[in-house]
Amino acid sequence: MKSIIQEKKECFVTGRRDTLEEHHIFRGPNRKHSEKYGLKVWLIKVLHDPSIPGSVHADPKGEINQLILRAGQMAFERVHGSRELFVKIFRRNWLDGGAAC
Repeated sequence: MKSIIQEKKECFVTGRRDTLEEHHIFRGPNRKHSEKYGLKVWLIKVLHDPSIPGSVHADPKGEINQLILRAGQMAFERVHGSRELFVKIFRRNWLDGGAAC
């Protein structure tokens, strides 16, 4: 499924259009849910590549990743359903600090 967050192919954070990589917002066992529900954004390589310090994969608790996680949950709730449904599927509520449920 295409992204429900972005219409344009540009970095979600910077707006740049070079070195773009697709980022599934919710990873690990939730990657398949990210794909199913369109919870993906474009990021420039320096913000996505796990070998680069500060990237969303190198620093999952970092400010940029937390912003993207919250944006993903808000988009899901707006397009697909309630907060309760989001928590049932993803097992976390990122809008309340990412606590496991």
